[in-house]
Amino acid sequence: MGVRSAVGTLLGGALLVVVALLLVGQLMGQPVLLGYVSTGSMAPTLQPGDGFVAVPPAFAGPIEEGDVVTFDARELDGGGLTTHRVVGRTEEGFITKGDANPVTDQDGSEPPVSRSRVVAVAWQVGGDVVVIPNLGVLVTGIGDLITGAQRQLAAALGTRALLGTQGLAYLLFAVGVAGYAVTAVLGAGSRERVRGAVGRSTGIANVWTVILVLALVLALVLTASMTLTGGERTFEVVSSQSDAAGVRVIPVGGTEELTYRIPNPGITPVAVYLEPASEGVSIEPRRVRLAGGEEANVSVSISVPDRTGVYDRAFVEHRYIALLPADVMDALYAIHPWAPILAIDALVCGLFALVAIAIVGTGVIRLDSRNPNVSTLDRLRRRFR
Repeated sequence: MGVRSAVGTLLGGALLVVVALLLVGQLMGQPVLLGYVSTGSMAPTLQPGDGFVAVPPAFAGPIEEGDVVTFDARELDGGGLTTHRVVGRTEEGFITKGDANPVTDQDGSEPPVSRSRVVAVAWQVGGDVVVIPNLGVLVTGIGDLITGAQRQLAAALGTRALLGTQGLAYLLFAVGVAGYAVTAVLGAGSRERVRGAVGRSTGIANVWTVILVLALVLALVLTASMTLTGGERTFEVVSSQSDAAGVRVIPVGGTEELTYRIPNPGITPVAVYLEPASEGVSIEPRRVRLAGGEEANVSVSISVPDRTGVYDRAFVEHRYIALLPADVMDALYAIHPWAPILAIDALVCGLFALVAIAIVGTGVIRLDSRNPNVSTLDRLRRRFR
């Protein structure tokens, strides 16, 4: 492999990784290592469409004044992800402000931002945010293409199941299965021939490249299935001098309990972990393992301080496909909530790669060395004759 070919392969691989991260972020509804802004509220630091390196809060260390964070806003622009700078802190959370805005977010209707609502911290070097110009243009373009394809397929098939993030997961899975099937069919009959005719082939596909691409798609679908169904559960409670029916109003300094239902509508077993994401929350039990179609109830205790006011209370639900033993899952979760996801992705994708290699072999797939003008469809027809 020449230098130019190696550089092209590295750049192509880097682009593939970037696109995969952006697609995962689209599925999860939060930045995954890369984020971008769509408005000018952070100018001149970040112009509309500029991207940044999004560090997960667990790895970012303590959040301090001057940090630029992406958080789940309650009121700003109707709610949703917002990227602003931390300019202060109170007992209730962080005070945030866009660099181009004259007032803080909390001068409006947005409550102080709790640590649990921060989904990413922008990477800074020497006090300056590392900016990736026009990254948002790529994200928007990919999103438009995907959304358009989903709508066309949904209209053609007469179903709404292909719309939204769940529909995107279905499509990615279908693409992965189709790609794997085509690779297996085209490669099964050419594995032996290609060893002596690689130099003469005009249509060569590296098996490892194909497997890597399909494994990334599979990992993307698995990750989406485990993250989209979990997330933070947040609600407001009122600390009042008098009690009222329900859990929303609690006497000052008091505690009330609610029952949280955990369903598993799918057919695969899941492991669910719950943990408090704010003060005044306790959960019992904090780990539940459910078979397909099962459900369970857990008890959530909500406490308020001994002064009146409105307070945010939250807990986080993490869901995993239960492919690993319970003790292994517990050990991985103790390291970090993302550790079980990475282990499950590695297990499934590793098994997928072994099966693919057993069927297709290694090295290269010679699609057609004698007639490069034959289409893939014709090759598939010949394979099934």
